[in-house]
Amino acid sequence: MTESREFCPNCGNTIEVDITERDYPASASTQDRKLCDECYFDRFDLVSAPERVEVRVCAQCGAVFRGRRWVDIGAEDYTDIAIEEVSEALAVHVDARDVSWQVEPEQIDQNTIRMHCYFSGVVRGTLVEEELMVPVMLARQTCTRCGRIAGDYYASIVQLRGVDRVPTPEEEKRTKEIAAEIVEAMEATGDRNAFITEVDETQDGLNLKVSTNNIGKKISNKVIEEFGGNFTDSETLVTEDEDGNEVYRVTYAIRLPPFTHGDIIDPDDEGPVLVRSVRGNLKGIRITTGDQYESQFEDGDAPDAKKLGHIDDAEETTLVTVEDEHAVQVLDPETFQTKTIARPSYMDDDADMIPVFKSRSGLYVVPDE
Repeated sequence: MTESREFCPNCGNTIEVDITERDYPASASTQDRKLCDECYFDRFDLVSAPERVEVRVCAQCGAVFRGRRWVDIGAEDYTDIAIEEVSEALAVHVDARDVSWQVEPEQIDQNTIRMHCYFSGVVRGTLVEEELMVPVMLARQTCTRCGRIAGDYYASIVQLRGVDRVPTPEEEKRTKEIAAEIVEAMEATGDRNAFITEVDETQDGLNLKVSTNNIGKKISNKVIEEFGGNFTDSETLVTEDEDGNEVYRVTYAIRLPPFTHGDIIDPDDEGPVLVRSVRGNLKGIRITTGDQYESQFEDGDAPDAKKLGHIDDAEETTLVTVEDEHAVQVLDPETFQTKTIARPSYMDDDADMIPVFKSRSGLYVVPDE
């Protein structure tokens, strides 16, 4: 075992050091190594801490500013956040070993939390304990997202319209739901730029103002996936950013097909059709025969047809008799006269009452739905 005898450069007292037992961290300074224990501990602080810690909190949504961005934490109590911020702000002396610590928060008022911190560690073979208090101030501000919402900011407009018609209440309601679902899903991934600025119901349809062009495009794609139709987009230059880049606002114009599920239309060929689907192109069923119908590709989303009504307009009437495989006799629900009409394949021959649809073009048996 090797021993050395040195002098403390601060007080001049002799220092006896067992080099093999005195194990300093590599980061310890040479001057600290040469001080005697008394002088060393006179200037020693186990923990260094700021006089106060400030936490920026959004007064509207509760988000916390961390690093260079706002973060949603989903908490009303900021005690845990205060503990984390103080923990990051504290610095333990490099000479300390086996350090342990605990924190006791004290809520003073809505914006002030006192953090009572207790530390212990081993330094030069001696147990050192230290207690300090760090006040945490909650600075109530407005985050970027809430500021944009308050300022009615939007980057994209989604316009829901119908071809030769106004969108139905169901279509408008579902479009609002789709928009909310998309924004909620994006928020769940941490996207704080996702929000709906305004929902405006007009005489022509629905207008949605949303925060990003990406959201507008996603809404448009999902709507036509469910209801059919198509959409176009157009850009409008609104400003330039701080780097001189042009900033555009995009309008997505959705055009729903002229017919919807449940409409009864007359393509003016082989008889009226009950519309079953308008996704891609129109699909339905002939209400004179029960045969399946699908518009041809060249017809686009829907054929050139006249709307006769909707299946909700159907009424139940008495089935008088089945004449043959192509014809039945029923009572006209308006005149109560017996009429012979086409017998579609889907009709229940054993039923006493059947649903029929009446228009200027005639009387038809429709599916029971």
